[in-house]
Amino acid sequence: MTAIAIKPVDIANQLRPVLLHLNRHLRREVHTSGVSPGQLSLLGLIEGNRGIGVAELAAREGTSMPSVCSHIDRLEASGLVTRRQAERDRRRVDLEVTPEGQRVLKVIRSKRTAWLSARLSRLADTDLATVAAAIAPLAALLEQAE
Repeated sequence: MTAIAIKPVDIANQLRPVLLHLNRHLRREVHTSGVSPGQLSLLGLIEGNRGIGVAELAAREGTSMPSVCSHIDRLEASGLVTRRQAERDRRRVDLEVTPEGQRVLKVIRSKRTAWLSARLSRLADTDLATVAAAIAPLAALLEQAE
């Protein structure tokens, strides 16, 4: 009996629309927060990289400095992020998430987790185990991309 080869391109063609659709649903949970999905992404990166600079933030997001600055301006005006001059390099501006920014992130993450958990709870135990087993390999794909 011959084993059927699994082609990465076939899996990619099946997985891509599922991930895009899942992401679309998770992004909907942001709309009630007053923060755009792009701003939320930046907020999460700043939280995970306290003191990150604007240039590094733009590089990690794969976007332009003016675009990041525009988002940061809005986040700062909303009281979610603060800028301060770096002590080690006076030309650099460090970014930090404020307590209100942390609260917003927590609320949005909770909503997203609740939405996803509700759907996962509808799966059969074997399907849930399959999804759980796929998390580490999918996370490895992200690590390879960085």
